[in-house]
Amino acid sequence: MTASGEFRVTAVQATPAYLDRDGTLDIVADHVAKAGADGANLVAFPESFVPGYPDFVWRMPITEDSGWYERFQDQAVEIDGPHLDKARAAAEAAGVWVALGITERTMSGTLYNSVVYIDDHGEIAGLHRKLIPTAAERTVWSNGQGPMLTVVDIGGVKVGSLICWENYMPLARAALYEKGIDVLLSPTWDNSDEWVPTLRHIAKEGRVFVVGVTACIRDSDVPTDLPRAKEIYDDPDGFLSRGNTTIVAPGGEILEGPLVAQEGTVTATLDLNRIAAGRRSFDPVGHYARPDVLTLTDNTNGDPR
Repeated sequence: MTASGEFRVTAVQATPAYLDRDGTLDIVADHVAKAGADGANLVAFPESFVPGYPDFVWRMPITEDSGWYERFQDQAVEIDGPHLDKARAAAEAAGVWVALGITERTMSGTLYNSVVYIDDHGEIAGLHRKLIPTAAERTVWSNGQGPMLTVVDIGGVKVGSLICWENYMPLARAALYEKGIDVLLSPTWDNSDEWVPTLRHIAKEGRVFVVGVTACIRDSDVPTDLPRAKEIYDDPDGFLSRGNTTIVAPGGEILEGPLVAQEGTVTATLDLNRIAAGRRSFDPVGHYARPDVLTLTDNTNGDPR
């Protein structure tokens, strides 16, 4: 059944304490508290917000980045254990759901680009691992295994995530449409001119709300004790990511954003009745589908953890 009523979402375009897990989780907790006080139902954070996106993979060869990778791997997040305690406590205290972009570290040491869902009681409610890292990202993150294309139910509102260029995977989008999502979260590092039109296209194609959320981080935010940091990030006015956080309605109308070159939050109260209204003319898994001609096989395991 298509959701109805209203649903308030806050997308956080913040600057992480770069490659500092605990420092960044303090920032997460602060934003969760503020969004909860503002009446949010869901607070969404950027791709790999904790402990920060590995921008260094695009700037130096793998043979020279061991010091960066060691810090990145050390500060990654283990789902089981105390690493997420601050975020879980903040979600429970504020009574809101949190969708947090993390680099997830497994017991073996493998890293995944993930979104972890924390419910309004502070419990881990779901996990999505990015299906495939893009280009140089493959030197730090593995292809997603286990929980993928997870959909969580937040008071009758179905929410799913596609991370960065997963949003360009037509079958991944189709799979989430078939799972009945109402809201798609699109955490990213993409600052290109094409990104916001991508969000608008998906909102029109799926007749869903789309929440694009990006970090804002400058050269000056990078720790200078990392090898060659002062050489690689040497522009006092430079950005690793300028951000372009945007919330889009079904049909492609921009509700809020894009927010660019500054920290802040983008918040919208979503009128969920717009979903069914938009699907009167185009429903990608209903009357505008042709299962007699085209079908999709979903091989994910459906395990929310």
